[in-house]
Amino acid sequence: MLSSDLKIIAGPCSAESYEQLRAVAKQLESVNLFAFRAGVWKPRTHPGEFEGMGSIALAWMRDIQAEFGLNVLTEVANSFHIESVLAHGFKLMWIGARTTSNPFSVQELADSLKGTNATVLIKNPTNPDLKLWVGGIERLYKAGIKKVIAVHRGFSTYEKQKYRNLPNWQIPIALRTEFPDLEIICDPSHISGLANNVFEVSQKAIDLKFDGLMVEVHPEPSNAKTDAKQQITPEEFKHLLINLKIRSRQAIDQEEIRELRANIAILDQQIIEVFAKRMDLVEQIGNYKKRNHIAIFQPNQWEDALAKFLKFSEDAELSQEFAKEVFKLIHQESIDIQSRIFRNVESSDPAS
Repeated sequence: MLSSDLKIIAGPCSAESYEQLRAVAKQLESVNLFAFRAGVWKPRTHPGEFEGMGSIALAWMRDIQAEFGLNVLTEVANSFHIESVLAHGFKLMWIGARTTSNPFSVQELADSLKGTNATVLIKNPTNPDLKLWVGGIERLYKAGIKKVIAVHRGFSTYEKQKYRNLPNWQIPIALRTEFPDLEIICDPSHISGLANNVFEVSQKAIDLKFDGLMVEVHPEPSNAKTDAKQQITPEEFKHLLINLKIRSRQAIDQEEIRELRANIAILDQQIIEVFAKRMDLVEQIGNYKKRNHIAIFQPNQWEDALAKFLKFSEDAELSQEFAKEVFKLIHQESIDIQSRIFRNVESSDPAS
């Protein structure tokens, strides 16, 4: 059974209408929420995307707070946002990952919050930079803000991964070392990127003794104007809370092994995709050699390529023997592909 001390935050990614907000708040009345969240201003990558309803939504949130007795919470990114949320009676606000990445922006917010009694949640920066996260927290403390909570939402990556954002769990764990008394909660929605992954990320956060969860909950996720794929329904959210467990060390270890194996499977797929791209280039080289009557095997090129490959493997602390065997197999496949081209046989021909 989960501890009642956990800070549970829920609500839609974006405040889309008063009716939408009220529908979620009504269905979560039975949940002991620390705060009800919704984005009023949404930082979008491309212009023309839904960027939130703006100040009008603050009044909706204020009404939700009054009717349901909930602490309401939204994202702030500049001094105007701070002034607006405070004027509407907000006691809590969060600083988003993109803002945390910019010390100038964090300092502007910290200066605007001086003398207030606000609780400020600060998400990790978009890139896995612990120092930036620490620096942002320090700026808030130096501005006299006593109630600061860190939010782990994962880190951006260009690589194909199981999750939208890499968890890099070691970074929030290291943050605890910097600030032993700081509460850290997890945002499994942004780490997951997909609703189906929210539970397992939430359970991992509980296993690591995070102080709470911040989950995106929408009455109709498929119709959400932002982050539709990662939001869950109120019923799914309540089911999630019921099924999260304080697990034994043995159960956690077994889950970690399953997670590691799943990550290996993802990397195996990426390796195959890289091999396929490499062989596409090999085909292009083979066609060039054929047109220009160049021999397939080039000893000097082979020796140079092997030396570079072994250097890469050494830098990556991989076995030289292993690396050499892998390279020999790759090179032999390249020779076979180019030989088929020289014989005017398609590489996909079963007869080859």
